[in-house]
Amino acid sequence: MLQQTQVATAVPYYRAFLARFPTLASLAAARDLEVLAAWSGLGYYRRARHLHAAVRQVVSDHHGRIPDNPQAFARLPGVGRYTTGAVLSIGFDRPLPALDGNVARVLSRVYALRATARDPRGARRLWALADTLVPMRRPGDWNQALMELGATVCLPRTPRCEECPIAKWCVARVQGRVGAYPPVHARRTTERVRRAVVLVERGGRTLMNPRRGPLLEGLWEPPGVELAGAASARPRLDRALRELSVHARIEPTGRTIRHVITHRRIEVEVWRGTLISAAPKTARFVDPRRPAVPLTALARRLGRMESR
Repeated sequence: MLQQTQVATAVPYYRAFLARFPTLASLAAARDLEVLAAWSGLGYYRRARHLHAAVRQVVSDHHGRIPDNPQAFARLPGVGRYTTGAVLSIGFDRPLPALDGNVARVLSRVYALRATARDPRGARRLWALADTLVPMRRPGDWNQALMELGATVCLPRTPRCEECPIAKWCVARVQGRVGAYPPVHARRTTERVRRAVVLVERGGRTLMNPRRGPLLEGLWEPPGVELAGAASARPRLDRALRELSVHARIEPTGRTIRHVITHRRIEVEVWRGTLISAAPKTARFVDPRRPAVPLTALARRLGRMESR
């Protein structure tokens, strides 16, 4: 959960997730839909799928015990070098480095390295350095201390150098060039997207269907389409509803909301639909406040907007 997500955001999801799946066996036995629903709102849903697959593999191949061997642990679905180092050093006292963005920033400044973890060559340099520094005793404490230092003191834009316990060893600070490290990495170009969705309500519930395709596959939201250029939404929405066997009259609400997913900035036209016939099996009415299925962030926003 802490991959790409801050601790304060992840903690309530973590507690609720453990309450719902208190053991590896209970998580392994759960349906995919249940796991995604419990993860709903946290984003980056591939993490949930990988976690579910990894736990199933632990139960089936390792007798329900998480392997503490780095090679065996690294073969679990969704596990990379950072997760291996973090989990095994903290949970099993293995002397392995754990290089995240915060640790990379600390090391870049302390050693005045023109290296960033976003660049493959820079990442190799930083991983090699981190590997030489991790102690044999209490490596988990060491890794967590570096992470915490980067998260709370060695901040990206306004580092609190006067509070840093290792300031006197920081080469970048001695140079008076803390802001120059790590070097700025080119950001991914923002993609602008037009989208239209139809809200069909019944008894306080909203008609939703699972998304298809590589982006957010398996998550649920109201029927919708992406629009090219200045294309009109009505014919595309009518066609999309027909493909779902949904028979409804639709009208624009005049409302538009803006929604951001990583590098995608989405402008969403909101339409209203009135169901003419019974809802098809490919869709269902969902209470956005207490969903039984995993919803996209957009679906939750639309649900909050409708409940006002």
